[in-house]
Amino acid sequence: MSNPKPLCNRLADPSRPVFLLGDVPPGEGTPPGKCQEIANKFLARSRPLATDGFIVYDIQDEPGRTDMDRPFPFRRVMDSSAHAALLARSSGRECLVYKCVADANFDDWLQTAKTTHGHSAINLVGRASSEGKYEGPTIAEAMQQVSSEEGVDFGCVCIAERHTIESAKARGKSYPTEHMNMIRKVKAGAKWFISQAVYDAEPTIRLLKDYAVICKQQGISPQKVVLTFAPVSRKKTMNFIKWLGVRVPGEAEKEILEAEKPVEKSISFLCDLLKQILAECAGVGVPLGISCESVSIFKSEIDGVHELFRRLQCILLDSRGSPWKVSWIEVMPPAGKEDDKEDEKNLIVAREMVEHDQRELMRAGGSQALLGVLVGAGVCITGMLLGASKKR
Repeated sequence: MSNPKPLCNRLADPSRPVFLLGDVPPGEGTPPGKCQEIANKFLARSRPLATDGFIVYDIQDEPGRTDMDRPFPFRRVMDSSAHAALLARSSGRECLVYKCVADANFDDWLQTAKTTHGHSAINLVGRASSEGKYEGPTIAEAMQQVSSEEGVDFGCVCIAERHTIESAKARGKSYPTEHMNMIRKVKAGAKWFISQAVYDAEPTIRLLKDYAVICKQQGISPQKVVLTFAPVSRKKTMNFIKWLGVRVPGEAEKEILEAEKPVEKSISFLCDLLKQILAECAGVGVPLGISCESVSIFKSEIDGVHELFRRLQCILLDSRGSPWKVSWIEVMPPAGKEDDKEDEKNLIVAREMVEHDQRELMRAGGSQALLGVLVGAGVCITGMLLGASKKR
C-alpha cells in the first residue's frame, strides 16, 4: 500500500535529513496556460536536483514588519495552495505549502488545500507584527484547527534572529525565548520547523543548542529543523534579505558584495556557515534538513540556488559519517504505454535498483557501517506509483 503523505513523514523522521527547494507562485491573475509554463520551467531546472519536495511560499505585503523601505515593490501572487497543486501534479513530488494565518477565509483555504488540492503538509506563518489589526485566526488558533484535520500535518517557522541577547533585551527579557516558542508549537502539534534564510551562524547555533536542552528537560523528542539558505549577487537583494529580518554581519556583506563574483562568494560563504553550524551542534540531537530558495528573479541568483543546493546537500550528508549516493531512474512511464503490467514492471525495476544501491553501500561501508541516505530514491518510487495510478 502506498504512503498517503510521504513528505510529511520525511519532514518528521529524525533518522534522515530532508532536502527542499523553494518557489514563489506566479503573479495574481496570470492565465492558466502561463502558470503551467512557469511551473514547467521551474521543474525542468530543478529536475537534476535530488529533492524530497518543494516549498511554495505565501507572499504577503507585511507593511508592519520594519521601518525600512522595501527594496523590491510588493506584487500580489496567486494562492500558494493552487500553485503547489500545479507543481505536484506536474512533477509527482509533494509540496510543503506555506500559509499566513492572517486570512479571514483561513477555514475555507484549509479545506480547499486539503480536499481540492490534495495537500497534507502545511507550514503555518504568524502575523508579520504583533501591532496593527489583522483578520483571521491567531497562530495558536490556526495550529489547533489544523491539528484537528485528519490527513494534514503542519510545521512552523523558527527565527534565530529572535534568539539573540540584543533581541531579548529589546523585548524586555533577560534571555532569548525562541526555543520556548518552538516547544509551545511542538506541544500544539507542530511536526517540523523551517528557519528563515541563514547568514549568521551564531544565533542559529544558540537556538539549536537551547532547543535541544529544553527538549531534554521536558522529555520531548526534538522536531526536525530545516535550515534555509539563499544566495545573493547584488546589493539590492542583500537589502531585501535584511528587510525580511535576516541578520547579515557587516563583514559578511562586504566580503560578498565586493567579491569579483558575488554569487559564487555567497555560495562559498553559506557552505562554510553550514559547516560551522554542523560542527558546533554535533551531538545535540536536533535533526536537520536543508532548504534553498532565491529571493529575487535575477538569473545569477536563480542559477546559484541549484549549485548551492548540491553543495549543501553533500555537506550535510557527509557530516553523517555513513556512505551515501544519489541514484536516478525514470519516474514516469514513457508516453503511450497503456499496459498496467508495464507499469508494474517499471515499479519492480525501481525497487530492485534501490535494493541494489543499498547492498552496494553496505559493502562499501562495511558490515558495521550505517546505511547512508539514498536521496531521491523514495521520490522516484513515489513517482512510479503516481504514474501507475494515473493510468488506472
